[in-house]
Amino acid sequence: MSESSVKVIEDSKLIEELDGKAKLRKWLNMNFRIEMTDGRVLIGIFLCTDRDANVILGACSEHQKSIDGETEEPRVLGLVMVPGRHIVSIQLDDTTPPSKYYYDE
Repeated sequence: MSESSVKVIEDSKLIEELDGKAKLRKWLNMNFRIEMTDGRVLIGIFLCTDRDANVILGACSEHQKSIDGETEEPRVLGLVMVPGRHIVSIQLDDTTPPSKYYYDE
């Protein structure tokens, strides 16, 4: 492998890494909806993540469905760390207004 082809590969990895970081920065302080492996749904403000896909949510509330399929009253949790191995899906949640506590104006 020539030196120039190695440089091209390194440059493309750097661009992908920068794109990923830019996307994460854009999502900061936005409402996320995270579905977990046990069926719970967490809605909170995205604060950070790490290499293991663990996610920190602020002003978080937990939503569960009862046995008859109806949604129960949400339970306020506050600041939570969601282990990446328990995350089934993540979505931007535009149905809940962001909390004034974490929202930067």
